[in-house]
Amino acid sequence: MFKAACSGPTLMHDIRAFLHQQDSIFTSTFSTLDECRSHCLDSLHDHKNQEAYYQKIVDRYMKFIASSGGGEELEKAFASLTVKDEIPQVPANNGPASNRPTLPRQASATPRPNDMPNILMAMRRLREGILGSQRRDQFAQRAYMFIIQASILSRHWESYQPALLYLLNEIHPITPLSSTDLQDVVGYRTLDLACRQYELADAFAFQRAFKFDDRRVAAVVMSLVHDDWVRFWRIKRAVDGYQRAILEFAVDRMRLHALKCLGRGYLSADRSFVERTGDSSWPELVKGGVGWELQDSGMVTIRKPKPK
Repeated sequence: MFKAACSGPTLMHDIRAFLHQQDSIFTSTFSTLDECRSHCLDSLHDHKNQEAYYQKIVDRYMKFIASSGGGEELEKAFASLTVKDEIPQVPANNGPASNRPTLPRQASATPRPNDMPNILMAMRRLREGILGSQRRDQFAQRAYMFIIQASILSRHWESYQPALLYLLNEIHPITPLSSTDLQDVVGYRTLDLACRQYELADAFAFQRAFKFDDRRVAAVVMSLVHDDWVRFWRIKRAVDGYQRAILEFAVDRMRLHALKCLGRGYLSADRSFVERTGDSSWPELVKGGVGWELQDSGMVTIRKPKPK
């Protein structure tokens, strides 16, 4: 997705071009141009239009879920929306550990047609309509929860972060969330601070502010504090899909640390041990650039001892 990181005439031209392109994409999301125009931002200040538009988005989202086939195929469809870091390359020599390298970024090659970018654009327009109408009732609460969770699964933090903050700071004081929903939302925000932003002190402070007590979320934060990849991988397999999607932001950092520790501490190791340490299969590690050598015996040569 587009990010405005600087300013200037050229950038403003690019922004206008991008917004024009996104408007075209949004138009194609719905069956006719008249239907799209009937749901423009001005009309989305009307409460009935918001509710009808929300239902249309939910229907489109459910069709996307159904067409993806569920399970691994659904995860691939969501993953194809994101730019995924390759597994960090670990040197095979015994040199000193270097700073974290700039990792190559590579778009997913999933061939399945993906309607989710259009759905995300429609959700953004609905969110802007609710914000513009200053609506803070049960519908706004329900719509924001849906937007947050769908955006989390898409790992589209540009959508879920502002929605999270508005739900907690503006809607919740007027229309309180249920204890279950509040627990979920505070957990998402805590994990986002810890895993994506790597602001561990802020994550602890946020938990205290809401008197949040979730053992799994707390364990994730502590595993990041201590660089405990064993605990991190274990918890990642135990949490729900929304929390796991946010944990993905910390996976590369944790994997890089784990593999560097393995490289410093071992001359060789069993393949299964290397895979558990990196939480990836050997082919995935090789594809990501790990420069170690797999022997026919199943042992991985990590580095060779220096000759005396």
